[in-house]
Amino acid sequence: MAASMQLINLNPFRLHSTTSIPKHPFTIRCSATSSTAKTYNITLLPGDGIGPEVISVAKNVLNLAASLEGIEFKFKEMPMGGAALDLTGVPLPDETLETAKQSDAVLLGAIGGYKWDKNEKHLKPETGLLQLRAGLKVFANLRPASVLPQLVDASTLKKEVAEGVDLMVVRELTGGIYFGKPRGFGTNENGEEIGYNTEVYAAYEIDRIARIAFETARKRNGKLCSVDKANVLEASMFWRKRVIAIAEEYPDVELTHMYVDNAAMQLFDTIVTNNIFGDILSDEASMITGSIGMLPSASLGESGPGLFEPIHGSAPDIAGQDKANPLATILSAAMLLKYGLGEVKAAERIELAVLNTLDRGFRTGDIYSDGNKLVGCKEMGEEVLKSVDTKTPASRLAREYMNEHLQFIKYRLLAL
Repeated sequence: MAASMQLINLNPFRLHSTTSIPKHPFTIRCSATSSTAKTYNITLLPGDGIGPEVISVAKNVLNLAASLEGIEFKFKEMPMGGAALDLTGVPLPDETLETAKQSDAVLLGAIGGYKWDKNEKHLKPETGLLQLRAGLKVFANLRPASVLPQLVDASTLKKEVAEGVDLMVVRELTGGIYFGKPRGFGTNENGEEIGYNTEVYAAYEIDRIARIAFETARKRNGKLCSVDKANVLEASMFWRKRVIAIAEEYPDVELTHMYVDNAAMQLFDTIVTNNIFGDILSDEASMITGSIGMLPSASLGESGPGLFEPIHGSAPDIAGQDKANPLATILSAAMLLKYGLGEVKAAERIELAVLNTLDRGFRTGDIYSDGNKLVGCKEMGEEVLKSVDTKTPASRLAREYMNEHLQFIKYRLLAL
């Protein structure tokens, strides 16, 4: 890799905080910048459907923001998902995974589509995504969901409820029912066909995601809600037991617990939950913001590159029509800069540019309302590019939102 590897404290939500580092800080090893190392290797995985469209736009924005901060990227595009199935016969070729492992960060578009829906499980695009997460050993999925002031009227909630909403879902990513064994198909004692999966978590899997969640909550409003189904599931009972144990390391964070069916109807600041509940709740939270096309995510592990992707799907019904909203992928690129590379200034350029573009009234179809300017994927990208350049002054609203509301949680990476 072009950038050296150094051990850093995963304290990504600290903003000039005087709070002491916990007794047992969680650490993450990733590619961090230095005064001399300003070239990074980035693996691009466009995938399927609208994936190639949004990745193309995000790549241009990423390049410009980085160049303005003296950063250079070396991109390598690799097949994954349905595209890889058509090309190689598998959803995640060995070469793709190896390239991703050797890079400084990975930016993913979207995978899947009707074409491959009837494939056997091991030949589905989604299997490739699970294999990628497992291969990169990224277990902590951070999914922010913020209602931007420009889009508050697009929310499915009443304005007085949606205004100012700023959620963070901390989702465990590599355990639980998606990976648990035994799993498969068979017959029961009556000879009937059955399908079965196993929800299983080891203590270390819960402990490490809990520490990240407590750190996240500590740098936000000091409140953490752990979501489970401990009234029914033994795996959830164990989850709650371990989260309570880890809470002793964070006496300054208020911990609460809630069953997932109740949590689906509530608004929280910071949530920590298992793989399947996190998947569902974060997708649900997207509608609070007005569109799933607005939400980025970061997946991090203890070593190696992070995986950054929008939470939306491949939307095959609009693929190739220039209708996709690229903002979630652009904001995922900002998270790549910030969380993956420690390049905070370049990341903030992108965040501010998105706000400024929205403030100037540009909207893709999913977030359009009367009085705004309807644009396609490419034009939205072009307008964000204009705002990335420092010559384009930031609007008053965009500046105020960045300074006062902190749409994306600011942080600094602290060297141990």
